Amino acid sequence: MTLSWLLNNLLASLLLPPLNGLALAVAGLFLWRVRPRLSRFLVLAGVFLVSALSLGVVARALLAPLETQHPPLAADALAGLPVDAIVVLGGGRYRDPPEFAGDDVGGRALERLRYGALLARASGKPLLVTGGAPDGGGRSEGEAMQTALARDFAVRVRWVESASANTAENALRSAELLLPAGAKRIALVTHAWHMPRAVGAFAAAGFAVTPAPLAFVSAQPVTPLDFVPRAPAMHDAAQALHEWIGLAVYALRR
Repeated sequence: MTLSWLLNNLLASLLLPPLNGLALAVAGLFLWRVRPRLSRFLVLAGVFLVSALSLGVVARALLAPLETQHPPLAADALAGLPVDAIVVLGGGRYRDPPEFAGDDVGGRALERLRYGALLARASGKPLLVTGGAPDGGGRSEGEAMQTALARDFAVRVRWVESASANTAENALRSAELLLPAGAKRIALVTHAWHMPRAVGAFAAAGFAVTPAPLAFVSAQPVTPLDFVPRAPAMHDAAQALHEWIGLAVYALRR
């Protein structure tokens, strides 16, 4: 586990639910005796923030501007994708699984692999998978993705990138493998909410990017449960805030 990865994730946790609201509430409790008015405001603000970010309607409002930037690929256009390669971004590992031999892919990564396999079969284009092991483990995410594609989808991977720790590094390390091979035009596979940041990173690395987004959360029908605080909604809101923060950080670095 690298120190920079750990520090970045600890900082992100402070800015995302539920810790962002809990931190406000705890700060208010510490000020209860010396600044009672400020204390009450912070506690109420913390409770309100956690409650609001656990509503499906709020999560959708945060996700929609991210997910609508790049539309899904038309199913009847997959065979003629004007690309040289398909790049599938990692989405997390399942560490030390008792039911598998070695580290495996996590849920989001598996969703990306499923769509990447579909694109590879339909288009006949070669695949690159990208993802390192910044939190330690027996094998990188790229290696786990390669194994899962062969085992679960009978799809061969041509390139495996195993040294990256984030989206920007996914792009730079993938460029080191693909550009010398003449593969500049890529179809980029990742979740719809992650696509704006991913497209920016890969375009900056020298690629002509065809976005291939998947899993459009904000496009799902609204139900009464979207107005009730729920853990899945908080997860979606946290993911959206993580992306907005990431976009801001990438913009400041340019």
